[in-house]
Amino acid sequence: EVQLVESGGGSVQAGGSLTLSCEASGFTFDGTIMGWYRQIPDPECELVAILHSDGVEFYDDSVKGRFTISEDSAKTTLYLQMNSLKPEDTAVYYCAAGAGGNWFSSCAEADIGTWGRGTQVTVSS
Repeated sequence: EVQLVESGGGSVQAGGSLTLSCEASGFTFDGTIMGWYRQIPDPECELVAILHSDGVEFYDDSVKGRFTISEDSAKTTLYLQMNSLKPEDTAVYYCAAGAGGNWFSSCAEADIGTWGRGTQVTVSS
């Protein structure tokens, strides 16, 4: 079965750090586009970061310089290192992976092959 499972969420104070993990089963990230979205209290989810299989990275301006996306050498686990967390980073974080997709569209229109179920991150002030 092809699936993604996130872990590493939790509650931290502002300024703290968390590392999210996304483990793939049934496939590897080799040749895919991988990324993280987050569902904030507003209904629309937003793109956080993307990692292409060739190593090209993209970050939303709101997390640039604070978050780092990476994968392990086996290409089965995707990470999101989050530093200097702010209360506005509070959200459910989802990982996604696929051969293509409309990554800059809304989550509903992204048409990305595989999604995880999400992990909650809560940042208190």
